[in-house]
Amino acid sequence: MKRINILILLLVLQLMAVAQVVSDSTRHEVLLETNRGHIRLVLYDETPLHRDNFLSLVRKGYYDGTLFHRVIENFMIQGGDSTTRHAQPDAVVGTYSPNYRIPAEIVFPKYFHHRGVLAAAREGDADNPERASSSSQFYIVWGKRMTDFQLDQVQARLDLTTNGSVQLTPEIRSTYFKKGGTPHLDGQYTVFGEVVEGLEVVADIQKVETNDRSRPLQDVRIIKATVLK
Repeated sequence: MKRINILILLLVLQLMAVAQVVSDSTRHEVLLETNRGHIRLVLYDETPLHRDNFLSLVRKGYYDGTLFHRVIENFMIQGGDSTTRHAQPDAVVGTYSPNYRIPAEIVFPKYFHHRGVLAAAREGDADNPERASSSSQFYIVWGKRMTDFQLDQVQARLDLTTNGSVQLTPEIRSTYFKKGGTPHLDGQYTVFGEVVEGLEVVADIQKVETNDRSRPLQDVRIIKATVLK
């Protein structure tokens, strides 16, 4: 009887391992076809509210034809305002998203703002102390590589803005040193996916010329967004 119980336990553990592999390999992916190239994103299962909201908007065609309306070199590219679909060249953009918020799903330190991650934009802490996310606006991080001295400065800033709750681990610091990103946002915005193909397109977009409101002078447009799996 004891031998049978051990065999059953081993079988259960094997099935759990297989299930984990299947789960990891079937994460939802979204393709952004832009006029500068294609960006393929994977969405994290650990942020289900953001994942499902993003998938719903993509399936409805919400992002089709919209602009990356805010672009800052060595920082990030931002989109998700549906009114930009027909925006005139000199129009002020980026102020609209559907009238609801998504509760924060900040999974730090597992997910942080290294280069290529997908995160949700939001209103500032004064009007949004819960740090809930915009219903539709998102950004893709570019950032820059950070030295130890710069990371020490960022940590001091994080100590103030997060009451010491966000600590950059040696592994995270190493990633920012080698890969780059925007560590000053860690623990304050929901990271819910990352670029798995087309990071060179993000690199290209973040360098475009912009006006004094960070809108590209030449429209950078999401032609179509599609759920791949």
